[in-house]
Amino acid sequence: MNRLAKRIVAAAAAVVSLVAMTGCGSSSEETSGPKITIGIKFDQPGVGYKQGNEYTGFDVDVARYVAKKLGYSEKQIIWKEAPSAQREALLQNGDVDFIAASYSITEDRKKVVDFAGPYFYAGQDLLVRSDDTSIKSAKDLNGKNLCTVSGSTSAQVVKDNFAKSVQIMELSGYAECVTALISGTVDAVTTDDIILAGLASAKGGGVLKVLGQPFTKETYGIGVKKGSTQLIKQINDALAEMVSDGSWQKALDAETSGTDYSPNKEWNPPTKFDAEDSDETVRTDTASAK
Repeated sequence: MNRLAKRIVAAAAAVVSLVAMTGCGSSSEETSGPKITIGIKFDQPGVGYKQGNEYTGFDVDVARYVAKKLGYSEKQIIWKEAPSAQREALLQNGDVDFIAASYSITEDRKKVVDFAGPYFYAGQDLLVRSDDTSIKSAKDLNGKNLCTVSGSTSAQVVKDNFAKSVQIMELSGYAECVTALISGTVDAVTTDDIILAGLASAKGGGVLKVLGQPFTKETYGIGVKKGSTQLIKQINDALAEMVSDGSWQKALDAETSGTDYSPNKEWNPPTKFDAEDSDETVRTDTASAK
């Protein structure tokens, strides 16, 4: 091989090596870098739901949008389950960066964590069997069995304000409550209307219905660790943009499609993002906590 041929071979080898290194760099860049850990619910179809490796729901859509505005791609998000009873601890311990998990803003919670938002207003309602005509409102639950999940005070709101003799059953998740309702172990399940609509559609198979008589106003916020002033501002800016550019409505329509759910249009979409509009109710002076 003459000198010119050797130079051509050497140059070609260098180009191949450079391309290979560049390719490896791109792959590494996609999978490395900073991560953001977001707490969501795993058991609320249409709101926060995990099926296999897929995460869906309105809360998830909101969290994705916010994360993108904060500079994180989908691959940089770590999803972490945030059960109702563990949300404050997850934030306080730094296990998550923020939580979007049907997290109602309340004065008690604001003593230990901070909130951005609100990004949605729901209303507490009841899920019952479709053939049960005995329950038309929360007042009809006296002497009946009502299911809620651990860490939620929604059933206690019913007991304190509407049905003093209701029997409360606490289970670990909403799927378990739905199973108990279908089997007749309990007479109703209570939480926010948007959650109940998703459960009825995904788990009920037509045998369940949402009463459509909300009796509280629930203010959904994004929970952050106490003192996260700059993060709150960034999230609020992202939420305002999500509403203004139409992404908020598009996400809500997509996630509630087929559920017959219609959110209260007097409340939604939010127009203020200051986390101050909390503990408001429709027919009681006590807000529930989901």
